[in-house]
Amino acid sequence: MESKLFLLSGANYHALSPQLQKEIYEEFYQFVYSPIIYMVKEHAATEDIIQNSFIKIIDSVPRADNEAQLKSWLKVVVRNMVYNYFRKTKKNRNEIDSESVYINESTPMSTEMASLEKEVELKLMTETISQCLNELRPEYKALIELRWKKDLSYREIATELETTEERVKYKLYRAREAMKRTFSKKWGE
Repeated sequence: MESKLFLLSGANYHALSPQLQKEIYEEFYQFVYSPIIYMVKEHAATEDIIQNSFIKIIDSVPRADNEAQLKSWLKVVVRNMVYNYFRKTKKNRNEIDSESVYINESTPMSTEMASLEKEVELKLMTETISQCLNELRPEYKALIELRWKKDLSYREIATELETTEERVKYKLYRAREAMKRTFSKKWGE
């Protein structure tokens, strides 16, 4: 079943009925709220970013072949809006504190921005990985958690699960592949 968001790709948003416009916005809101609030940590700022992103999107949405492609594009737009928010708030914070805080001007701003962008990207990616992990079959989730969260060896996992090392390696391979597929769908290529 296609989401209402996919209607953005093929239709003139402004020509749609008010009810359909509302439904599309609500779905967009649900789609982006969690990652934005995770990064921004402030509800009002999150609401502003969502609204500004949506306004930008409805006027420039590209034609997408499928929903996954559209959602990948939406994530990029929202991510860029979050970066802009961080840039603006950092700039304002520096202006307000300019008398009481020494700002090291020898550090290139591009390095700071690249660092900020990497941090935001990492937070988004971490949340997406957690979501993907929770969507895996319980058996696969348990294997991945034993291997990477508890840092157990194949032998230790086999002992804990009362199976062979070869079986653990095989199932862990399958779990990683399932995780990659799920992550690719959510994160995009």
